[in-house]
Amino acid sequence: MNLLDRSRTVAPPGFNRWLVPPAALAVHLSIGQVYAFSVFKNPLIERFGSSHTSIAVIFSIAIVMLGLSAAFGGKWMERNGPRKAMVLSAVFWVSGFLVAALGVSLEQLWVVYLGYGFLGGIGLGIGYISPVSTLIKWFPDRPGLATGLAIMGFGGGAMVASPLTAGLLGAYADNPADAIVPTLLTLSAIYAVLMACGAIVIRVPAPGWKPEGWTPQPKKNSLQSHADVRVGNAVRTPQFYLLWIVLFTNVTAGIGILEQASPMIQDFFPAVTAATAAGFVGLLSLANMGGRFVWSTTSDVLGRKRMYVIYLGVGALLYGGLAAIGGQAVALFVVLTFFIVSFYGGGFATIPAYLKDLFGTFEVGAIHGRLLTAWSAAGIAGPLIVNRIADARAAQGVEGAALYLPSLLVMTGVLVIGFVANILVRAVNPRHHEPTEAVPVESESIQPQSTEPELAAATKES
Repeated sequence: MNLLDRSRTVAPPGFNRWLVPPAALAVHLSIGQVYAFSVFKNPLIERFGSSHTSIAVIFSIAIVMLGLSAAFGGKWMERNGPRKAMVLSAVFWVSGFLVAALGVSLEQLWVVYLGYGFLGGIGLGIGYISPVSTLIKWFPDRPGLATGLAIMGFGGGAMVASPLTAGLLGAYADNPADAIVPTLLTLSAIYAVLMACGAIVIRVPAPGWKPEGWTPQPKKNSLQSHADVRVGNAVRTPQFYLLWIVLFTNVTAGIGILEQASPMIQDFFPAVTAATAAGFVGLLSLANMGGRFVWSTTSDVLGRKRMYVIYLGVGALLYGGLAAIGGQAVALFVVLTFFIVSFYGGGFATIPAYLKDLFGTFEVGAIHGRLLTAWSAAGIAGPLIVNRIADARAAQGVEGAALYLPSLLVMTGVLVIGFVANILVRAVNPRHHEPTEAVPVESESIQPQSTEPELAAATKES
């Protein structure tokens, strides 16, 4: 088991840092299957004879556990390294699929909650944070690109999982509701192999490493700090809670569409088939994945705060447009939701770099984990808003696009709240900064590539 120890994952001299992103992608593509959950939704509703809301609870539990396990596991991951975290994630994620398959076989919905929701959700959280801080340290010259690379796979997981899941459901039985169990078992085997490969490849940079030929640049804006803030102090700052609101609102709005994507487009446009709806879920996965890379990389040029002005401000306009004219044509509906979901993905990929700007790199993984509790809350709020309103209006005899119009307007208001919170973000007060001598030099979290002259001098002297 010492193969999993942090000391066994330190990269040797000459290690190519570009081998690390594929390792991160292997894990994130696997756990990103959660975004294809809506493909299972109608078969599960038929199998259990349940409502949209009761099946949506599975997804919500998974997202809640993602945030909680990331919050409590962040510091553990920083101490034990990404390889051990990736293996632990694989154990919980695969076990979640196996237990969920048992629950479907026994027709016990609470067992599915326990498996895919609780156990799988723990695997999601540990797996999600496992490569993020490591990639930030491998790419100090391009932190937005690094976080985009780290998180891109999570958004793109459904692009692979959606058609794969739909294909398996169709291949194992004529009725998809009868094919859920073998589909879950097949997916669990695939993800076990893929996540194991990622854990084998992952490495952390050696103390003192920096990119060859890279010269630190002075800070680009007033929000950037080259000092460091411990997680215990970070959660006492107003910046942390403003970013919590920013992440919560952005995720609530995006996840409301993603969780309901397949049934939603079929309700808006009854001519759309289940297979076409699965393709739509895959397209949204492409938007989610592409947004995580394109928009987070753009944030290296525009700055994190300006990018969130776009995510939240333009996103609110797009949601309003979806409510007003989204039902007029399939193409228009697809374009509007594509950009909404791309902003959702971009927000996830940009937030670690935003945290790095404000709080430094020392415990950015742990701070990121704490902030992901916003994802837990949003994982409840987003699906609950959409599904409760849809169920209530369906009970009133409302059909089609009208099922979702009130929830779309609610999401517009949610994004406006996030927009205001982002505008209020300011630089962290220096009283929260760690003294230079208090930061362990041997930690991989702080490297001499810092652009603060005093920090570099202190590192050299020590």
